[in-house]
Amino acid sequence: MIAAAVRRLLAGDVVGFPTETVYGLAADAGNAAAVARIFALKGRPPDHPLIVHIADPSGLARWAVHVPPAAVHLAAAFWPGPLTLILPRAPSVLDAVTGGQNTVGLRCPSHPLALRLLQSCTEAGIFGLAAPSANRFGHVSPTSAAHVQAEFGAALLVLDGGPTTVGIESTIVDLSGESPRLLRSGMLDEAQLVAVLGQPLMRAQTGAPRVSGSLAAHYAPATPLELVAAPELASRILQSQRAGLRVALLVRQPLSTMPTENVWIFNMPQDAAGYAQQLYGRIREADALALDAILVEALPTDLGWAGLRDRLQRAACGAGRRS
Repeated sequence: MIAAAVRRLLAGDVVGFPTETVYGLAADAGNAAAVARIFALKGRPPDHPLIVHIADPSGLARWAVHVPPAAVHLAAAFWPGPLTLILPRAPSVLDAVTGGQNTVGLRCPSHPLALRLLQSCTEAGIFGLAAPSANRFGHVSPTSAAHVQAEFGAALLVLDGGPTTVGIESTIVDLSGESPRLLRSGMLDEAQLVAVLGQPLMRAQTGAPRVSGSLAAHYAPATPLELVAAPELASRILQSQRAGLRVALLVRQPLSTMPTENVWIFNMPQDAAGYAQQLYGRIREADALALDAILVEALPTDLGWAGLRDRLQRAACGAGRRS
């Protein structure tokens, strides 16, 4: 299957492939027509930049005009892995990949099938794959090959690497300015990043590079999704029942008196890593039921849950309002 995927990529086509975070929709990052196919398939805005996936850290210099020591240290510590680095782009990088910006996002994923594909591409003369999540723009990200096929149909070649192990998109750190900035939270522990950097991570401010998944509404199901504080869940469900609504419920802690009429219950793991692995799949399952609402128990405020809180807040903003 990898050989078939490389042939398609060399021909300027797109393929689906697994990473440890979510499944990606990949094209040769150096082929403008191929990159345009990603945008057309996803319905992605042209100014929304893509992340370039590379086989190993040695590829940084091909895509970035300057690789600061911080990038070298982070890559050595966390690549392959769920970390994207934003660096000043090399002149040869396509504007379509960067969204017209002077920066480029780079990542080396840890999924073994992704690494085999990237290595085979490098040997064939493709030195990076532009690969956003393999779903329609704004929809819930895919964490299985079946999710990708459901979005794009059987005509798209998808490498099946099983369920993803991380489950939400990579952490994004901007190293293009004077100080490192956290542009998107993920499951990578921020304390680990700070320990390697030797300095705190700043937060995104006005003028920070645009990056994938930074819009207020994103990762959204068609069904309206609402975050509800745990103490308010029982009354919120009762309110829905009185209104004759059918709801799905994603909870970490079972309610002591759980109403069951017109309620579909999804019990979620209590730890952040387990929760992340299941989140998008459970939202997709709930969405497929075509209910009136998806109620999600609000998450802990601990730092380890930051990436998950981010995804659910954006999902709640976009849910029920996408095309």
